[in-house]
Amino acid sequence: MPNPKRKISNSRRDKRRTHYKGATPSLTVDVTSGETHLRHRVTADGFYKGKHVFPEMKKDV
Repeated sequence: MPNPKRKISNSRRDKRRTHYKGATPSLTVDVTSGETHLRHRVTADGFYKGKHVFPEMKKDV
């Protein structure tokens, strides 16, 4: 099995990893409340795509 001939330095290793980045979360603004939330998720006050999907939740959360 092939093995590395020399130890790869921390600097060389880190230079290779510079392009590994975490994806930024895609945020959107709710139509009814104007709240910023993650896309395709229900807002904290129970709205999704302008409709109130959890009627048992209070609107003034």
